[in-house]
Amino acid sequence: MIVHCRDPERNRARFYAVRLRADLLGGWAVVREWGRATQSDQVRAELHGELAPAQAAAERLARRKRRRGYR
Repeated sequence: MIVHCRDPERNRARFYAVRLRADLLGGWAVVREWGRATQSDQVRAELHGELAPAQAAAERLARRKRRRGYR
């Protein structure tokens, strides 16, 4: 899931991406990436042992960003 927040009047052009990735040990990682629309500034991974908690965490992050104006 990739969402954007654009407001030209405030010089605001941001993106936020959430992806699920399998890790090498059989678990799952929720990988978050965010920054200005033209470049990736930050990347963070959150490890989970099973797919269901990883999906729940990714959905929770997506809802939070949508409430803050990302589309």
